Amino acid sequence: MYTGTALFDLLLPGDSRSLKAKRSYVRPIVAALRRFEVSAAEVGALDLHGRAEIGVAVVAAEAAHVRDVLDSCERLVADRPEVDLLSVRRHLHTPET
Repeated sequence: MYTGTALFDLLLPGDSRSLKAKRSYVRPIVAALRRFEVSAAEVGALDLHGRAEIGVAVVAAEAAHVRDVLDSCERLVADRPEVDLLSVRRHLHTPET
């Protein structure tokens, strides 16, 4: 069993000056990520209006499948024109770790 995690650090548009506006950007991204059959949620920068951190986790029988799913998730987030992807931190957890 292999698990993979990714943490996406996002810069939101200037009009996200309230938590309601922030949610209007974050919720559709999280919903789109879940179509890849991953767990996804806003996990950081919860009190910052112009930033968001979205975490993704996936479990699979093969490491290559975990990498492919995380690659797809990263492409989806990077291709969103309304946000800027500042960084991605990924980690593959193997049975030995």
